[in-house]
Formats: sequence, structure tokens, C-alpha cells
Amino acid sequence: MYRGKPVRLILENGMIFQGKSFGAEKATSGEVVFNTAMVGYPESLTDPSYEGQILTFTYPIIGNYGVPPNSETNGISDFFESDRIHARGIIVQDYSHEYSHWNATKSLGDWMQEENIPGIYGIDTRMLTKILRDKGSMLGKIVYDEENEVEYYDPSSENLVDKVSCKEIIEYNYGEKKVVLVDCGVKLNIVRELIKQKVNLIRVPWDYDFNQIDYDGLFISNGPGNPDYCEITVDHIRKAMKLDKSIFGIGMGNYLLAKAAGAKIYKMKYGHRGLNQPVRKAGTNVCYITSQNHGYAVDQDFLDDDWESYFVNMNDGTNEGIRHKTKPFYSVQFHPEAAAGPTDTLFFFQDFVKML
Repeated sequence: MYRGKPVRLILENGMIFQGKSFGAEKATSGEVVFNTAMVGYPESLTDPSYEGQILTFTYPIIGNYGVPPNSETNGISDFFESDRIHARGIIVQDYSHEYSHWNATKSLGDWMQEENIPGIYGIDTRMLTKILRDKGSMLGKIVYDEENEVEYYDPSSENLVDKVSCKEIIEYNYGEKKVVLVDCGVKLNIVRELIKQKVNLIRVPWDYDFNQIDYDGLFISNGPGNPDYCEITVDHIRKAMKLDKSIFGIGMGNYLLAKAAGAKIYKMKYGHRGLNQPVRKAGTNVCYITSQNHGYAVDQDFLDDDWESYFVNMNDGTNEGIRHKTKPFYSVQFHPEAAAGPTDTLFFFQDFVKML
């Protein structure tokens, strides 16, 4: 019989949820968001785009298949999307203390203790999700004894991209074509998929002036937080656009390319986070089921006339990508690399390399 220590989730609107503790026993705070995926919690928790957030899993049973080993191939993790958990806390309805999977080496709770990440279970995540959908994502904190154990932390108050980006240039030389990867908080499966295409991949920090590199293509990664902190990257992208070389962006990369094209970015009410988001290619009836994790969106009404919408979200009509009408510049808001999620749009990596 497992007896978790009593713990509370307190939202900034004053609502309190009583639950039990698992993982690290520490207070934490952040932006409370929800993810609708049924599987993929090791990938989600190590996704740098969750930096600064407390992640609610809407699927009721979490932890039942444990955590895979932290093994590496050619210096890249085989199963995780970065070198650590980025979520500041985890909220689940039913935490499975016992796990069973051929590839698991530890429980989710043990992993969270190692990473000093707290979790709360035994609360009504369906009710919490309905509140977040109605009121929008909001700040929250997980506390044990006193309500003021920790102050509310607002991730939009700082540049999260700077926190999660690499600090020096990293090169993965697997081919002749040279691709610059701007690391805004890149998921490692983007690196894996680009390496599969046999390119010389040069991963640079978010604020590095990559225009001094003689490259064949530019790839702008996903990342966390408010894209308005990345104006220096936008300036570098504008310079790169004058070269007419192929540019492709994912997630944060869609924001930054859109800003370089004149568009504005706005914060969504509760964002898109899950593995089953439908998107439609603009002007067609071609649809894909995609993996998504974002809290902002592009206001395409401000795009320059040389640009157009590329994909549209089928649930709420928000922008899911842009492309230039005549030049090889394009980006998507969803995650073609998946990890976790459907691999319906993996072809974007092949198409990008073919354009080099």
C-alpha cells in the first residue's frame, strides 16, 4: 500500500486541489498546462518546450510503463528529447507505482526524484483541464504545508530559449550538405531525423550569427516561451532570407520565421499540446494528424504579401504554418519529428534536404 504525502495544487485564481505526492518532495510553481496524449511521457517531460511549465496529463493512468534507459548512440540520447526533465512539476489523476515494460529500467517517480521534479496525483485532472480550457492556462504551484512556500513563477517573465539552447557549436558530420540548426530548445529527434538524411549538421546557439557560416540550408528548431525575446534571431533570419537558401522552421521556428516575414505572434488561451491535433494543408482537403506543443500562434493577417498560410488547425482555425510564395522558405507549427506522436509528416525532413 502506497501512501503519498498530502500535497496541494493552488491555481492563481485561488482554486485548490488536494492530492498526494510522488517524485521529489519539494514545492514548485509555473504555468499549468495540459497534454492530451495517452503515451509518451518520457518524451514530453524531456521536451525543452515544457521549460517553466507544470504539466497536466489528461490521460488518467501515468507511469505504468516506467522509464527507458538513458542510453546513447553517437552521443545522442536514444529515448529522451534532451538531457533532463524540463517540466517544473507533473499533475496526474492516477500514478502507477508499479510499472511493466521490457525496456524500462526505473519508475517514473524514481526518475523524478533523481531529477528533483515534484508530482501530484489523486486529483480530478478532467475538472482541472475543463477549468484551463474555460479560463485559459494559468499560473499554479504545488505546495505541502504553507501556501507561501513558493511564489508564483511566470515563465513569460524571462527568456526561456536562452536557458535551454546549447551554449556552443555542436557538429554532427554525416554528409556533404551543410545544414545550420538554430537551437532554440531543439528536441533531439529533430537532430536524429536530420542525421538520417546524411547531412553535415551544425547546431548553433539561439543568438549565434549563423550567417558567417557557408551553409546549404537553415533549420530553425522548436523551443519554449515567448518568441518576442528572440529578436536577435529574427534579425539573423532576415539576413539569411536575402541569400535565397532553403529555410525550414518547426514550432518556435515558425514564430521566428513569421516575425521575420512581418507577422505578429499572440498568446493562445490554452494552446495545443498532444499527439492528435488535425491540420489541413491550406487550399486543399489534405489533412494530417500531428504532434503539437505550443502556447502561442501566428497572426497571419500581418504577413507580407509574398507569404501565405501553409497549414491550418482543424479544431480552432489557427495558423499551423507559413510559406513564401516563390522562395524556399517555410515552417510548420506542429512537430513532424513526433517523439512521441504520429509520424505522418516525417517527410518534411526528406523534402527539406532534397531542396538543398
